[in-house]
Amino acid sequence: MPIREATTADWPEIWPFLRRIVAAGETYTWPRDVDEATARRLWLPGPPARAVVAVDDDAGTVLGTAKLAPNQLGPGDHVANASFMVSPAAAGRGVGRALGVHVLDLARAEGYRAMQFNAVVASNERAVALWRSLGFAVVGRIPEGFRHPSRGYVDLLVMHRRL
Repeated sequence: MPIREATTADWPEIWPFLRRIVAAGETYTWPRDVDEATARRLWLPGPPARAVVAVDDDAGTVLGTAKLAPNQLGPGDHVANASFMVSPAAAGRGVGRALGVHVLDLARAEGYRAMQFNAVVASNERAVALWRSLGFAVVGRIPEGFRHPSRGYVDLLVMHRRL
């Protein structure tokens, strides 16, 4: 599936599934009622961050999106951070894996030395398994760091891999 830089023209396709994922409150540490303007500013913040989209070969429909940025500023900016969202309509089609591989390659090409995820919800087993399969290890755990809407307090994982 093609993966390309996201543009502001992609936002109308990203926003409906981003809003649905965030509103579910199961995987993101964003406010569940995030408004569109705030979500757009967070997801498409501009350089040095960049966003990409995975699109359907035939229709060009946005299937998922990822954002790559420095994890920290200044002396910590050699470690990348990334966030991923896959449209629920595209679940199970390898979109998350394709975005993950693409963003890892992009981070390497941009000179990052490692990638760190600061808040992987431990109960998001599919994401944890995907990141482990792509070489990430859990390097930290925040006990009960996330309020899941049906499971209550669950751990947040800090995951890392060298590039």
